[in-house]
Amino acid sequence: MKRTTQLLGAVSAVALVAMSSTPALAVGTTAGDSITNNVTVSFEVGGEEQDDVTASDTFTVDRVIDVNVNFTGATPVAVSPGQEQAGLAFDVTNLSNAVVDLDLSTVLTGGTAANIENFEIYLDADGNGSLDAAEIAAGPITFLDEVAADDGTGTETISVVVVADITTDAVNDDTFDVVLVADAHEDGTVGVLGGEINATAGANTAGIDTVLADGNGGTGEDNDNDGDFSDQGQFEVAGALVSVVKSSRIISDPVNGTTDPKAIPGAVIEYCIAVSNAADAATATAVNVADDLPADVTFAENDFGIFVDGTATIDTSGATPVATCAGGTDEEGGDATYTAAGGTGGLDLIAGLLSDIPASTTRSLYFRVTIN
Repeated sequence: MKRTTQLLGAVSAVALVAMSSTPALAVGTTAGDSITNNVTVSFEVGGEEQDDVTASDTFTVDRVIDVNVNFTGATPVAVSPGQEQAGLAFDVTNLSNAVVDLDLSTVLTGGTAANIENFEIYLDADGNGSLDAAEIAAGPITFLDEVAADDGTGTETISVVVVADITTDAVNDDTFDVVLVADAHEDGTVGVLGGEINATAGANTAGIDTVLADGNGGTGEDNDNDGDFSDQGQFEVAGALVSVVKSSRIISDPVNGTTDPKAIPGAVIEYCIAVSNAADAATATAVNVADDLPADVTFAENDFGIFVDGTATIDTSGATPVATCAGGTDEEGGDATYTAAGGTGGLDLIAGLLSDIPASTTRSLYFRVTIN
């Protein structure tokens, strides 16, 4: 008896060490496996050894269903108004001890629904969190087929990307909370989503019972022990907040010259167009300025030019902001052009391309005309 007690104590100590030092990578024995335990009893009668008596017990391992969804990107994911196929990266893991299909769905839980559309889910074959041309060409999916049981090798984790289009109505600082839900289904036929898995009610049976062991992702779209799990990613719109101020100032007139000039026929007028991007906004790119000249003025071609990427001082003290331009480069014939009758309704057109305008920055385009 003493020896037996010592042996059991040693085994218990080893077991405790193993449990405390080895991480639980897998859920355990595969569902449907049979576990058989044999016992042998030897004994003597009158000092004579008798035939051993044996017995065995066999039971079937039941099925534990557990699913995990994990948003793997940096949050929030910055997007722009009008951006197509903006992506949120997720890992979906089958933590069950059985092969399952995983039905996938998305839910918009925050943000203006009218400003985000065309939700789709794609396999992220290389697991890099973004989609390449081949992954997009493979087409969207609605479920993961025949996902391996959890054995710690990584085959039970599959990367996907949820994509959506951001409409042009979205504005700076808009956010969209997007939840991905994975729901465990029977593996069934390859290429066909099986039926939803439910827990086995009542007492344990001799067959393969099912226990739903999942938690919940805290998104409000799943519950403990219901066979599904969810996680949330977020888009945040980083839009450019562009404003424009257009002002004019009299440079000279035919009577007064540059001394207190007046806006009379023959006077030279300078138009200043100041384009600003607000603080904390996304950089505005491909900024094109198109200005239809009034029919009562004539562009002072070859006398001054068209200056782009200049600075501008904007006076906001009055009822209407007033911009005064300076600096920049004469780009007439390059990034800035004059086209006679090229504007709306046949008006003359001044057009210019400004450099990218980051947040808290103003760039300008200015030119001169003569009053007819």
